[in-house]
Amino acid sequence: MGKKELTWEEVKANLKLTPEEEEAIKIEEDIIRATIEARKNKNLTQEELSRISGIKQPAIARIEKHTNSPQIYTILKLLYPMGYTLRVVPIEKQKK
Repeated sequence: MGKKELTWEEVKANLKLTPEEEEAIKIEEDIIRATIEARKNKNLTQEELSRISGIKQPAIARIEKHTNSPQIYTILKLLYPMGYTLRVVPIEKQKK
């Protein structure tokens, strides 16, 4: 008999993540989503972004597929040549 496929909610419940860990995952997803959006807004392919950022295209693909968890330095290397950066903002401001 095969294993039952778990839903994301079941997997998440089994992980027993703290609220801080859940927030960290959400922030990473938001940053990756914003990075993809910035690339598309600049009409850049992954290959073009690779050339201007110095990050190899396969690494960009893995980041965009959420299979790699990028370091902040890597995100900054992707964002900077596109004219973007990261900023720390108060939580109250972020939720508005």
